[in-house]
Amino acid sequence: MFITRFAPSPTGPLHLGHAFSAMLAHDMAQTAGGTFLLRIEDIDRSRARPEWEAQIYDDLSWLGLTWAKPVLRQSDRQPAYDAAFDLLWQAGLLYPCNCTRADIAAATDAPQEGAPLLGPDGAIYPGTCRAVVSGPRLSNLAMRLNMGRAAQEGRFQETGCPAGEVGFTADDLIKTVGDVVFARRDMGTSYHLSVVLDDAAQGITHVVRGADLFEATKIHVVLQRLLGLPTPIYHHHRLIRDDHGKRLAKRDDARALARFRADGAGPTDIRRMVGLGDG
Repeated sequence: MFITRFAPSPTGPLHLGHAFSAMLAHDMAQTAGGTFLLRIEDIDRSRARPEWEAQIYDDLSWLGLTWAKPVLRQSDRQPAYDAAFDLLWQAGLLYPCNCTRADIAAATDAPQEGAPLLGPDGAIYPGTCRAVVSGPRLSNLAMRLNMGRAAQEGRFQETGCPAGEVGFTADDLIKTVGDVVFARRDMGTSYHLSVVLDDAAQGITHVVRGADLFEATKIHVVLQRLLGLPTPIYHHHRLIRDDHGKRLAKRDDARALARFRADGAGPTDIRRMVGLGDG
């Protein structure tokens, strides 16, 4: 069985990089006789907009992609996120954190010799709040995973990921990932928690996504181990970049699919632009 997905956030227009990822996942599913799913990752309600969600459907349909329905929307999944969060909280793997970005930056200005400064979520958290005594869950504070305890619970040895593409040890997790945020202030979840639970709920067997998420996969495998969920096969594809070698972002409106479409380009042109041939 081969089930993959494309999971955009409705916070801006899809660009060439999104098109490449979606078409690649769709092509791989079709070649394998599998299923391609679409998921709307709209947990950030402050930035998600219905008009951007509508354009996602329009752009993907224009590219010739089809997907199984109904479409899963993360905003409908909070009870599942809450249940998983409670399991991790009761296991003593989470702790509240009231550090600001400025606090973390100040604490990491002089890292120990040989210690990495950046991880999948930015600066490696220095553990300032790790000793906070656990109590009732507080919605106005971020919640972090105690990676040291999580690595011990997951019993990661030489390699922690059976997917073949990502390998790591418990020591790697502590030094290069750190205590990542698993529930953001006033949100009750995070990208890491939601994507792992959603992939499991949808039976995703193959995750096709950009190389910029390669390091984040370590976090996701940790969560899968802790929650007893299956680990999909991960395929991290190359990134589509602009003429200066910079990775595309949603603010790069000149690369938006809607702009190419308005200028008369067709789906075959988009495939050629991202190096997928004529399809």
